[in-house]
Amino acid sequence: MSRSEAATRRHPVHAGTGHRLGASHPRRVGTDLRLVGPSCAAWVAAALALGAEGRATAIGVVGCCLLAGALLWSGRSPRPRRGSLTAAVALALLCAAAGGTVAGLHVATLRADPWPALAGRPVTVEAELTDDPRRPAATPGGEAGEERPVLLAAEATRVVPEGGAEHAVRAPVLLVVRAERAADWLELLPSTRLRLTGHADRPMPGRAAELAAVLRVSDAGEPAVVGGPSAAQRAAAGLRDGLRAAAAGLPGDAAALLPALVIGDDAALAPDLEEAVAATGLTHLIVVSGSQVAIVLGVLVGRLGTASLAERGGLAARLGIPLRLTAVLGGGLVLGFVLVCRPDPSVLRAAVCAGIALLALATGRSRSLLPALAAAVLLLILHEPTLARSFGFLLSVLATGALLTVAPRWSAALRARRVPAPLAEGLAASAAAHVVCAPVITVFAASTSLVAIPCNLLAGIAVAPVTVLGWAALACAPLSASAATALAWLASWPARWIAWVARAGARLPGAELGWPAGWWGAALLAAVTLAALVLARRLPRGPWPAVLCALLLLVAVVRPAPLPRVLTGWPPPGWRLVACDVGQGDALVLAAGGPSALVVDAGPEPAAVDRCLRDLGVTHVPLLILSHFHADHVAGLPGVLAGRRVDAVWTTIVRKEPEQAEFVTRAAAEAGVRVEPVVPGQAGTAGPDLGWQVLWPPRDAAGLEANDASVTLLVRAGDLTVFLPGDLEPPAQQALLAAHPGLTEVDVLKVAHHGSAHQHPPLLDRLSPGLALISAGADNSYGHPAPSTLTALAAAGATVLRTDLHGAVAVSDTPEGPRATARRGLS
Repeated sequence: MSRSEAATRRHPVHAGTGHRLGASHPRRVGTDLRLVGPSCAAWVAAALALGAEGRATAIGVVGCCLLAGALLWSGRSPRPRRGSLTAAVALALLCAAAGGTVAGLHVATLRADPWPALAGRPVTVEAELTDDPRRPAATPGGEAGEERPVLLAAEATRVVPEGGAEHAVRAPVLLVVRAERAADWLELLPSTRLRLTGHADRPMPGRAAELAAVLRVSDAGEPAVVGGPSAAQRAAAGLRDGLRAAAAGLPGDAAALLPALVIGDDAALAPDLEEAVAATGLTHLIVVSGSQVAIVLGVLVGRLGTASLAERGGLAARLGIPLRLTAVLGGGLVLGFVLVCRPDPSVLRAAVCAGIALLALATGRSRSLLPALAAAVLLLILHEPTLARSFGFLLSVLATGALLTVAPRWSAALRARRVPAPLAEGLAASAAAHVVCAPVITVFAASTSLVAIPCNLLAGIAVAPVTVLGWAALACAPLSASAATALAWLASWPARWIAWVARAGARLPGAELGWPAGWWGAALLAAVTLAALVLARRLPRGPWPAVLCALLLLVAVVRPAPLPRVLTGWPPPGWRLVACDVGQGDALVLAAGGPSALVVDAGPEPAAVDRCLRDLGVTHVPLLILSHFHADHVAGLPGVLAGRRVDAVWTTIVRKEPEQAEFVTRAAAEAGVRVEPVVPGQAGTAGPDLGWQVLWPPRDAAGLEANDASVTLLVRAGDLTVFLPGDLEPPAQQALLAAHPGLTEVDVLKVAHHGSAHQHPPLLDRLSPGLALISAGADNSYGHPAPSTLTALAAAGATVLRTDLHGAVAVSDTPEGPRATARRGLS
């Protein structure tokens, strides 16, 4: 037999390797899907049972068991294939019954006595903390200086209602604590046992399957600790504090980003960086996921695929540590990782997968990662059924599954087209994870990222260095602060690269594509993605189709200036001013010629005002005026500064809300922009068609409240006159009217304080605007704009346009007078 004939007769397993000796591990081919069905069945059943009544859950569980038994009894077929299929279906049904059972028992615990009878009653609770204390995110446009409560996830162990008997319980609760010294509560560690007295409430509808009750504690003093944290939690807290201390002196974004990348501590991240990370699809890097677990474990054992071979890598091989001891040490490392990073869904999923792989390593069994993922899902759902409704857990499993199944095939296809192997693997991994996860993200984000794949590819080269160096700094911190600081400084370079990638990607005009939110939007995006993949497979081979697709994507992301206007009609030609849609806040743009514009206020968050300015093509801001230091007017400042030349910032002379005032000073200083307090009567121009004059506040404004000290402007924009009163309240409006008796009618009025009921009618009568612009957030909790204000504006003859209804509103100067164009159209 010739050599060529022998090659053609070899088993495909060996022939497909291209090696003369064939496959070294022929048993490890193919995809083992036996546990995928059972794990998915348990997941779906648990998710359904969490929202079902107990009787329905019991019927479903019994039905699954009976059907599984019937299949096993009737499926004793002499044909092995048919018998194995029957057994697989029966196993899936039994796992569904198990998932439904644990979820049903969990719900029964939450609804059992005494919880239903405690709603609205004062109770004393003893509880053990199960997570780090935290504060809820600030509400955009919320009341300035509003103190946010401390939220503590805990497990109640004893409940005593007022005037009632003591109950021994074991159920998850949420403690909402308002205290003067909130720092004492924020320093508490998991496993700490507390005694609190407050009012019990039913959990909010979205968390009824997670919590037995919400306990609200007002005017709390120091925490009443009845049992301190465990030694393990104290040790983990010490390691985390050591890393934070080592990173505290790092420049720029690295000080806050390094703890986020290493241990998932994103508490100190700047809001604009957090938004940039989300816009570029890099959120998985700051929540700690399987990649970090694999990197940390890889330092010890090397690649799991070669961990049992003679050529295995890692420190264990270098130190001559036996295989089973290596597996034990790896298990300890994984447990420590979970303890330090906290058992979030993605961390738990990665840890259980790693634990199963290490167990296989110690016992010499085959290590196939897809069955390990399926087994991890099954075990976690049976242990903690609430994960069945966790978006974080779903995204973690989908991304990992895509990396194990889709990415290798795409990588092979790219290599077959002569793409270099490292680039092919990176592209395939980023694309597979994004394509699978994007529809789920759309459910709650109402957008999808167009730059996630390239940004993940660019950021990916820095993940391993920052993880290894960051964990080295964390381990060294208890031993040598100087060594930890040096390692953190080294880790800051890849961290700064990741921050730069996130900010640069998010700054692109087409970084995000708006998309319908909810499950229907997710289904639509999944269908579009599937159609695109099918179409891509049918494209002719060669470089030109790929080049054409890349150019189309580049145009969609970069959006050259004429393109959006041609396609969307926004902004309208000849626009003079635009009230940006920034939610519950203010941001107004006045055209100054070409790419320049005067900006008045920056809104409550950077992304919205940045998007508005990008859509208008504004790259130069000769002057930014911040009317007063409330978050809904200044918190978006980084969005104005991002990627633009800003010459100066004017602010009110009253620095009420010192935290926000300091934020403005710091952000402007970092951008190299000077900040100046306004002077009454101060005037300025920008280009031939834009001028303004400061009418308020007066020189003796020191005693005024923040709203009443708002910078108030009279603006000339072409032939239009515009009045911008900030958030002036009626007393200040009255005083302004008295100080400027010559104030005349205007074409456009930006209504004070988002159209609240606090208006001075004589001022509205004096101004008699043709157009009244109201900037307010949709469905805001403040009732803005007030019906009385809308009535008064109508009586004054004004046409009212609202950002909560119409989106961004542009006003153009026409021979017939001011003309308004709304981004969402006028009804």
